[in-house]
Amino acid sequence: MWDADRNAARGASRRPGANGGSGPDERPPAAQGDGRGRGAARRGAGAGEHPERPCEASATAGAGEAPTATGSGEAHAAAGSGETRAAAGSGETHAAAGSGETHAAAGSGETHAAAGSSESHSAAGSDEAHTAPGSNDARRASGSGDAHTAAATAGEVAYSAPEGGAPTVPPAGGSAAAEAATARDRSGDRLRFVGAATRRIARGIDLDEIVLGLCRATVPTFADAILVYLRDPLPVGDERPVGPVVLRLRRTDRIPLDPDTDSGRLSLLPSQPDLSPAVGGGPAAELCEVEAGGPLAEVLRGVRPVFGDSQAARAALPELLGEGPSVATGQRTVLAPLRGRRRVIGAAVFVRRPDRPPFEPDDLLVAAQLATHTALGVDKAVLYGREVYIADELQRTMLPDSLPQPTGVRLASRYLPAAETARVGGDWYDAIPLPGNRVALVVGDVMGHSMTSAAIMGQLRTTAQTLAGLDLPPQEVLHHLDEQAQRLGTDRMATCLYAVYDPVAHRIVVANAGHPPPLLLHRGGRAEVLRVPPGAPIGVGGVDFEAVELDAPAGATLMLYTDGLVESRMRDVWTGIEQLRERLTATARLTGPNPPPLEPLCDEVLDMLGPGDRDDDVALLAARFEGIAPSDVAYWFLDPKAQTAGQARRLARRALARWDLDDLTDAVELLVSEVVTNAVRYAERPITLRLLRTDVLRCEVGDDVPQLPRLRQARPSDEGGRGLYLVNRMARRWGATRLSTGKVVWFELAMPS
Repeated sequence: MWDADRNAARGASRRPGANGGSGPDERPPAAQGDGRGRGAARRGAGAGEHPERPCEASATAGAGEAPTATGSGEAHAAAGSGETRAAAGSGETHAAAGSGETHAAAGSGETHAAAGSSESHSAAGSDEAHTAPGSNDARRASGSGDAHTAAATAGEVAYSAPEGGAPTVPPAGGSAAAEAATARDRSGDRLRFVGAATRRIARGIDLDEIVLGLCRATVPTFADAILVYLRDPLPVGDERPVGPVVLRLRRTDRIPLDPDTDSGRLSLLPSQPDLSPAVGGGPAAELCEVEAGGPLAEVLRGVRPVFGDSQAARAALPELLGEGPSVATGQRTVLAPLRGRRRVIGAAVFVRRPDRPPFEPDDLLVAAQLATHTALGVDKAVLYGREVYIADELQRTMLPDSLPQPTGVRLASRYLPAAETARVGGDWYDAIPLPGNRVALVVGDVMGHSMTSAAIMGQLRTTAQTLAGLDLPPQEVLHHLDEQAQRLGTDRMATCLYAVYDPVAHRIVVANAGHPPPLLLHRGGRAEVLRVPPGAPIGVGGVDFEAVELDAPAGATLMLYTDGLVESRMRDVWTGIEQLRERLTATARLTGPNPPPLEPLCDEVLDMLGPGDRDDDVALLAARFEGIAPSDVAYWFLDPKAQTAGQARRLARRALARWDLDDLTDAVELLVSEVVTNAVRYAERPITLRLLRTDVLRCEVGDDVPQLPRLRQARPSDEGGRGLYLVNRMARRWGATRLSTGKVVWFELAMPS
């Protein structure tokens, strides 16, 4: 509320008659009396006080008794027709003249008693206390602070009248100086309120936070209720929406009916608070289609806020709120368009109840500032949301949508961005199926957390997939990745770990390029850090990479991760690796002899990250080795000669009989004969034939010719060219993979039910 009482008293104390004996006779500052008083040099507030004088007491004579007060400060007793006493205090005390009895109460601060036609008492306090003049007994205020300043909410300025009462009225007959001082204070309070409100609005980074900031800043300080409408959908950037403008009620808020509760606050639509008596007639419409050329469109096009009783608003509000609701009469409603950088994106309606003072013309400027800052914030939030969407889509497309599930190994993965403000990074993981039921496991980390890092990561991941398709050894894959990183730029640095798991041999080959070492959790619960040569990061150039071959027992779990999981500002990388090893051991101990489930194990590993450990993004890839039993594998070497096709059919028939798969004998013999015949025709070295029994029956034929076969349509006159056509028609899946020593042609058949 406006502090009119205090300002009126201050204005009165600055006038010559306020402290110098003002009364019916307008006596001069030099005191004159009937002999009981003493003349003294009168010093009013702001009229040449001398702080170096320790004490001065003066009393002005009057028709009654006017004793002077003594103290370490200055005390003045003003003349009047009644009795006036100036109370002693360590500060400055002024007793203003009046026709009644006036007492100035002692206090350690400054106390002014304002004149009145009746009895007036000033309040004591340890700070400043002012009593406002009036025709009746003036109100008493006491406390350590200003007695007539209403408490405002944290970070906000008191802007309105006391709840349930009328605003403070300036003193009757006040001078122009007092009115000017009051106006200045009101303008200052408006500026402070606008500053606090815009800061609260600007704190939001998404749409809901910004709209909530507007509601919390204006209710109840500026308005008793607020309705915020935004375009649906909101335009982004330079987009030019087509079709009609549709406004959707985004949020409403009001003063709670019970001041001690927050039951009147609103979270989000569709529920609305009861806005009566500010808004009567039922809830406001949640959707409004702005009619082109209509009254609402004209108000929105005008940009400036308007009062609810204006001609434009009287026609626009029913279109916006619907025909049911009705707002308070008079200047108690403000309709403010929300205009962003390029277009109007919504509207806000500020409402005051009938028992509260109406809005003033200057309040339109306040509403305009609030609407402008809110609209710019909404524009910012929409642009930020689009950037977040682009970053999320970029990161999602750079990482695999789903992991393959090759035979003999189970896979699980996790990815966490560094923070909400850095949603893109250079960490990646991948699992690439290889010939012979093998699988390549890759995890890497590009330096940085930007779009550039994500783009480089995408190129390196694509390169790794291409190199893996050539079935190159792990150290050769890292060597080619290093060359690719140097071609991308001189400062394109990354770490990478590349491993190839063979479920038939139960072995794994690992090569490292400056990446944290992997951990292996054994079936019995023991976790160990694998001894892998660290190597140099990708992009350094001129370095050699070394690969090691290790055992991969069935039931063991391999954990590949990036440094964001084990390194932070709170711990170094080796401390984090040891903590990860202890976490894996503790988790495996809970499940006893059986290995822990893979997905919960990944979640348990990520739980080791504390609040201060998210300095970097995290990529995690877990592989549970199951292997393929030797009894489910049949493997032969065959010489490339004319009789080899018949030999291959006999070997395949015996293997199927041993596995009780006689139902597949005819199909397998036909397809094996076609593929082996094609290999024998061009091969110069022995060919390989392997059958694998898992959830499907897989047949692989390898030779030393690098050219891959292509499916083609044979002409009626052609003697050959129909072998792959038969494979394509009869097999569940088939393919050909180029190897460093030749190629492998494979096909799969479904197991009989």
